[in-house]
Amino acid sequence: MKELILKRLIFEGAYLSDVHLEEAHLEGANFGLANFDGASLEGADLEGADLEGAKNLTVDQLSEAKTLYNAKIDNELLVQLKEKYPALFDKPDDEP
Repeated sequence: MKELILKRLIFEGAYLSDVHLEEAHLEGANFGLANFDGASLEGADLEGADLEGAKNLTVDQLSEAKTLYNAKIDNELLVQLKEKYPALFDKPDDEP
């Protein structure tokens, strides 16, 4: 499977229901008001992504991401994620 690189794209208001974004590079992408109902984010790189205002986004979905370093997330989700999965907010190691 080819690498999915969608860095810094604008997904504002996008309907991402049941979309498979596993292992996707989504660094700096804007997801404001996007609908994540049933979307898979397993291994997705969300470094610096803007997820504020995203709809149907859950702690379970975000907990499967590779990283949430510098991501903007609604406070309700942010508090739960930092409590249960603090390593998601660590600066990722540089890859070769």
